[in-house]
Amino acid sequence: MSGRDCGDDDRRGDGEPADRGGDGADTEPAYDPETRAMGHPIDSNALMIAAAKASVGAGRLPELLRTAGESLRERFDEYQRTYECIDDDDERGVTTFLVPEGHWDELGDELGVNRREADALRRAHEQHLLRLGTKRRRRREFESALEMREAVVVRHPSR
Repeated sequence: MSGRDCGDDDRRGDGEPADRGGDGADTEPAYDPETRAMGHPIDSNALMIAAAKASVGAGRLPELLRTAGESLRERFDEYQRTYECIDDDDERGVTTFLVPEGHWDELGDELGVNRREADALRRAHEQHLLRLGTKRRRRREFESALEMREAVVVRHPSR
């Protein structure tokens, strides 16, 4: 099922059925096929916004996202066990988790990138989640979640 919440229950935390945003026939694809082909699941518009806000070249960010994506895929099982899954898109093989603040700083250190590049990675994943929230009619929920946590978008290891 495309764009479902994580877990087996098809309900929001308040017991009401989750809003799936209609049948999806009038919405644009959640991921740009060209971006997916580049080896990371981040929406191309989210990539451009993140690059501009973090002062990292738009040509550099896809390379950073591919490198980070490899590391994230290796940790997929850990993310599943440890962090809240906020969106799971089986059709595209992508899951989004909420992680503690500072997670991207730690990952940036492990990846050997500078603070500006780590910030660009964080912003790309955050912008991707916000765009997804708009498409799923859950943007306010996702914005609130990002006030206290960070987003990590992970392609399933088998993809």
